[in-house]
Amino acid sequence: MKTIKVLQQGLFIAALLTINTIALAQERQFKGENDPQVFTEVRTFLKALNSGNGKPLEQLSVADARGVLVGAQKSVEVDYSGIEESEKVISQNGLKVKIHITKPKGAKANAPVFIFIHGGGWVLGDYPTHRRLVRDLVVESGAVAVFPDYTPSPEAQYPVAINEIYAATQWVAENGKEIGVNGKNLAVVGNSVGGNMTAAITLMAKDKKGPQIKLQVLLWPVTDANFETESYNSFADGRFLTKNMMKWFWDNYLPDTNKRKEIYASPLQASTEQLKNLPPALVQTAENDVLRDEGEAYARKLNEAGVPVTLTRYSGLIHDYGLLNPIANVPAVKTAILQAATVIKTTLK
Repeated sequence: MKTIKVLQQGLFIAALLTINTIALAQERQFKGENDPQVFTEVRTFLKALNSGNGKPLEQLSVADARGVLVGAQKSVEVDYSGIEESEKVISQNGLKVKIHITKPKGAKANAPVFIFIHGGGWVLGDYPTHRRLVRDLVVESGAVAVFPDYTPSPEAQYPVAINEIYAATQWVAENGKEIGVNGKNLAVVGNSVGGNMTAAITLMAKDKKGPQIKLQVLLWPVTDANFETESYNSFADGRFLTKNMMKWFWDNYLPDTNKRKEIYASPLQASTEQLKNLPPALVQTAENDVLRDEGEAYARKLNEAGVPVTLTRYSGLIHDYGLLNPIANVPAVKTAILQAATVIKTTLK
């Protein structure tokens, strides 16, 4: 009887904790701009973002949704100095892919290089919207960035973008001299869904036995098509990236929910064996981000597989903190970018 009573008490406490967790999550869904867990400068951005009477992004047309990110990035002046930019269309594996090449000013031949895979939910984003982030990484790391213009969704769906990015990565590895870089001194970097595809490219390179990648940098990445993590429930609304927005992105990119379990779509679904011998990883997450838990879970799974991993959670920040020009000067954001650039620099030295 005593054992049963203790068990009942334990179940009661567990149930109470669950109820409290759900209540806290529901309470916090609607107060992003007032939450002391979010840094004040970021709250100012959220207040402006949430004060409008427009439709949620996922209810807009694709063209209008793309325009929202363009408008946000153009709303403030940022520094584009210290770089040299060019473009090239490359052919590889039967695919033609346009690449943007961003070099530190005065870069010498045979420079280290990283592929930068942009975010935007597979639907939004391009080189202009990510130009400042790419510039910051290039200037601080001293490495050259190659930015593939992959075909967005819904114009193309999984795995088209991944195949295009892999082709661009392979081309750089084999033909780097054509653009003044050392294709053997190569990293892959991506933000948000770009982090998702960074993970996919490293898995694909392992499966296809090349090219050799020395480092993967996953910035606030998507790693799984699971919308019921603690961070999804805690930050479902009011903090820039929402749960409904992510569902819309996934529906545009990969409407077949059965295929979302494939490891190139959801790297977190990869087995420990499949993750073994992948390149060393830096994974950054934001405290107030629906994607926080899946990003951290992937980093821990890489660690279990024996991959050297650095996992850093940036408190007070929201999703895409390093991308968003309006919050680019927040000290924690600058520190995060410097961390990523320093890891690139020291790994590709």
